Amino acid sequence: GLEQDLSAVPIAESAGYFEKNEPGTFSGRVGQIIKVEQWGNIATAKVEILVPRANLQFIDMFILKEIEGEWKIISKTANSTKNEKQGDRILFVLSNANHYGNSEIHTGSSFSEIIMAYETYEQAGYNIDFVSPKGGAAPLAYIHPEIPLHQKYLYKSDFMYGLAHTRNPDQIRAADYKAIYFVGGGAAMYGVPENEAIQNIAMEIYEDHEGVISSVCHGTAGIVNLKTSDGTYLVSGKKVSGYPESYERQKEEYFKQFPFLIQQTIEERGGSFHIAPKNNPHVEASEQLITGQNHLSTQLVAQKVIEYLQQKAAE
Repeated sequence: GLEQDLSAVPIAESAGYFEKNEPGTFSGRVGQIIKVEQWGNIATAKVEILVPRANLQFIDMFILKEIEGEWKIISKTANSTKNEKQGDRILFVLSNANHYGNSEIHTGSSFSEIIMAYETYEQAGYNIDFVSPKGGAAPLAYIHPEIPLHQKYLYKSDFMYGLAHTRNPDQIRAADYKAIYFVGGGAAMYGVPENEAIQNIAMEIYEDHEGVISSVCHGTAGIVNLKTSDGTYLVSGKKVSGYPESYERQKEEYFKQFPFLIQQTIEERGGSFHIAPKNNPHVEASEQLITGQNHLSTQLVAQKVIEYLQQKAAE
């Protein structure tokens, strides 16, 4: 049976499969590099290629070697499976902060708010990319290995590679994304809200591509500075949710480090802030702006985003 499952294809024949393609035109295939691992002058790469029209997903594995200063593909193997993914992408925004302001109190992006959204989007056929102001590793917080979903993702090497190698804003093309999601955790208060490159990406997704802006908990800090092309604040005239300062431990040092207050800032900028009692989920959907109160709202926010995108695609 092995001989029937495998076939060796010479380089010239493999390249010939693509001779009819016009350079610079979309081939109908959607590709992404999932992981690259390097040891000196050798490396491996794992790549996903989707062919939506045929409902196919290819996973290609490459072995590379640096020869005379240039990286060359030494060998490649691939496997294909039936898959309904269409190549639609969601951009998750993470922070590079690992302390509250200038304190020694550790913080990070909420692991729970990452994985619950990731699981929901992945099951609906979406691909997810991570971006942070500086790129590279995103510090994490609130990891609970005793929770089955946490344990599942802690041991997913491709997923954890993505968190260790987030993209920087210069590597992001807004047109590739249907929605952007500002992840919470204390780190979300630092680096992200004032980052103009991320602001521009969010508003291009929202205004130029009719995409969704979403957030959960402290991630709502990431939307307070967003402005539409006419100069008005995005939150003006909209219902918004997030983690309010009234639920914070205001006498604690971490809170004193906050550069601004989420609810107060949104209300000053014309937004209407809505919450449920503490430790209850709550979501507000103002057309293309979908926000949640806390980590318990994460899945609900993702589901609302998916509903909006599916409805729009059906129009």
